[in-house]
Amino acid sequence: MTTRRNFLKTAAVTGGAVGTAALGSAHIYADEPKKITWRLQTYAGAALAEHVIKPSIEAFNKVAEGQMEIQLYFADQLVPTGELFRAMQKGTIDAVQSDDDSIAAPVDIAVFGGYFPFASRYSLDVPVLFEQYGLRKIWEEAYAEVKGVTWLGAGAWDPCNFATVEPVKSLADLKGKRIFTFPTAGKFLTRFGIIPVTLPWEDVEVAIQTGELDGIAWSGITEDYTVGWANVTKYFLTNNISGAWIGSYFANSERWAEVPEQLKALFKLCMDSSHYYRQHWYWGGEAKLRVEGDKLKLTTIPAEEWKTVEDEAHKFWEEIAKTSPRCAKVVEIFKQYNALMEKAGPPYRY
Repeated sequence: MTTRRNFLKTAAVTGGAVGTAALGSAHIYADEPKKITWRLQTYAGAALAEHVIKPSIEAFNKVAEGQMEIQLYFADQLVPTGELFRAMQKGTIDAVQSDDDSIAAPVDIAVFGGYFPFASRYSLDVPVLFEQYGLRKIWEEAYAEVKGVTWLGAGAWDPCNFATVEPVKSLADLKGKRIFTFPTAGKFLTRFGIIPVTLPWEDVEVAIQTGELDGIAWSGITEDYTVGWANVTKYFLTNNISGAWIGSYFANSERWAEVPEQLKALFKLCMDSSHYYRQHWYWGGEAKLRVEGDKLKLTTIPAEEWKTVEDEAHKFWEEIAKTSPRCAKVVEIFKQYNALMEKAGPPYRY
């Protein structure tokens, strides 16, 4: 019986030429680790993706040293955003960066992804809610009930302000406006006469120019300037309906299971680096562009009038809480967290 040990021993005795051939054969037939290739689609268009995900994916590919490569695709490039979840389940794509709401995730807590009205005041609220107040455990529980997709974690993005063609100085000014926004945010905003519009991300700028849209409630001022929306709108409303977008990373469960543990750890570290970058990019950008930006004029709805929007949001919370026990648990966490922040006072709440 010839074993690998006996084969190499024989090759060494028979001389140089045979030995070289034998060693070459051993190398050829050794098991080579197969390179893992993923296709990941983000919710963001190319200009925005330069900030919200591309640097972290480039870092991952560099450190993975050929063991794994993530190919990054932008909004609607492979699959329409609203079909991303199903495409990921089927394995058409391997991973997604988006919010639960926009990709139509089939979980009850999907409504809290994106901009859930007044759930947060600042971007740091989001990681605190997930890591210290139990939202991570709730999200993991919800997605464990869905076959084919693994939820990997959430982070914070920018606030949700209005950028409009015409000035908004009162709630009456919003009535009848056709606004590009997120599903749950749009459902809430209909209470104030706003007409939510869903379009492919790349079509938004042209839709404003042609009059199909009157404005956007999809981001803060940093994105308005970064993606070009500040070029086609004129006004920025300083009141926002949420302090931070809640976005997540997801992966096809089978493809995630194939990834070695060290590369899983690397991917999660790159997620964290993306979360960190966005914290300072948005925080600094929101302030700087309000002060130094030369494309959008600032408008504000008086605080006493805007409070009616906040009060209506809390009614909306109660309606969502009735949809499932798990949603009720999330709403209760939001209540407890915001009550604590109010009691803490400045700088947590003013």
